[in-house]
Amino acid sequence: MESIYDKKKQRLSIVLFPSDYFNPSVVDGDFENEYRAVLEQPNLMPLIFSYEGWFQQGKMILSGDLPKTASKAVYRGWMMQPEKYAQFYEALKERNILLTTSPEEYGRLHVFPNAYPYVKEDSARILCFKLHEPIQISSVLKEFPWFMVKDFVKSVKGSDFPKFFDSSFSQEDFDHWMEVFYKYRGDLLTGGICIKEYLNLKKYDGKTNEYRAFYANNEMISFEPNSGQGTFTPAPPAQMLKKYQSVESPFYTVDYAELADGSWKVIETGDGSVSGLSDRQDVRAFYRSLYLAFS
Repeated sequence: MESIYDKKKQRLSIVLFPSDYFNPSVVDGDFENEYRAVLEQPNLMPLIFSYEGWFQQGKMILSGDLPKTASKAVYRGWMMQPEKYAQFYEALKERNILLTTSPEEYGRLHVFPNAYPYVKEDSARILCFKLHEPIQISSVLKEFPWFMVKDFVKSVKGSDFPKFFDSSFSQEDFDHWMEVFYKYRGDLLTGGICIKEYLNLKKYDGKTNEYRAFYANNEMISFEPNSGQGTFTPAPPAQMLKKYQSVESPFYTVDYAELADGSWKVIETGDGSVSGLSDRQDVRAFYRSLYLAFS
């Protein structure tokens, strides 16, 4: 059996992508640019797994030739609940594909309350609740004058759900919006409810100033604007970026945001497998850096 030590010694050779829903041999259109970038890397090979087969049927169906010996791989695709990722990891291991990120490491950065102990010195404060546990808004407001609602992984951005809650919301209002939250998250609900202190972010021409850093093998391999802001906006302090390059995971992201007072906070963490690249990302450079970090 391949040991963790052996896996770490190997060079990265495979990047795994989900397929188009209707065509298991074609990469999902949202990852086409990344797939092409991997094709251009002489030491990397992209593989595609059937989206419908895995996410709908629980079957691992791969396109292309499977490796004959144990080969180190990185996944780049859609989020999975930690339990599903553990199954994913084992299904690939049976096919000689060893994902760099173990199920334990995936859960550590993908589930924010798990990551919180690593970043709490520079992060918004949080309160955690079990799913469907009654939450008294008056009690929360004693801790935070403004707060936002997520599950342990995601919020419901891009909807009519309030960006934050404050004392203008009654308990009845809040209970109503929690019902809406559960409806919107549906089968994607993960872990529990995470109440986060709402931070007043600085804006430039109406855009917040956020950056996403990818870390691989304890190196920062990518650092890009992540909120559509202009080119000439301040960046987080270098010492803050360095501070979080040694979290106990081989491939992860940390999102940084500037506050209205000019200070900086960590606003999110994520597993690198399921964190999106920034709009202005040089995708080929990203994969060159990823390969070198694991080699």
